[in-house]
Amino acid sequence: MAEGTDTVVLHEELAFQDVLPVLWSTAPAAPAPQALASLSERNLQILQTWDALTDQSRVELEESSPLSAELQRLDRKLMLLLDLVGQILATNRPRPAPVPVCFNALGAVWHADGPPPAPGAAGTLEIYLHECVAQPLRFAGKVTEASPAGDVTVRFLPLEDAVAGLIAKVAFRRHRRQIAGRLGPQRTL
Repeated sequence: MAEGTDTVVLHEELAFQDVLPVLWSTAPAAPAPQALASLSERNLQILQTWDALTDQSRVELEESSPLSAELQRLDRKLMLLLDLVGQILATNRPRPAPVPVCFNALGAVWHADGPPPAPGAAGTLEIYLHECVAQPLRFAGKVTEASPAGDVTVRFLPLEDAVAGLIAKVAFRRHRRQIAGRLGPQRTL
């Protein structure tokens, strides 16, 4: 994982970095093509849900417009409701402890809480994006590096273009928000 002052890069591509619940499950071999297609379909749905939840683009309304204040109020209520549902889900479905993780469509790097998997191990990496998204992203891959300190690098099996494109979009949005946050306060509607 390479970090610039404003950019997180993994496998020479922009990456998403956060502290999230992550779980690695070792498997004897790579999943069958049907299982990979199922993983891809579910990942696409999860990423589309996450994209809709985190999309902060707003329709430009004049601040004097009566709709502007009403839309802001509804948006805040909806976000509060989603946070409450997320808390209920987190209480009823325990997740792994959050750890630093960086991922893109090619692979991931995270810090394992317990003993790291051995290099060469095949398996599935689960990444829980948010409490209100019940299912984790699941990626089949192979461990390429594992340090004694617990840092693990996994290279994913090739992803479908739609899934890879959404991961790139999410990583770019995160990167853009980080830069905007460093440049000054954002104007919100």
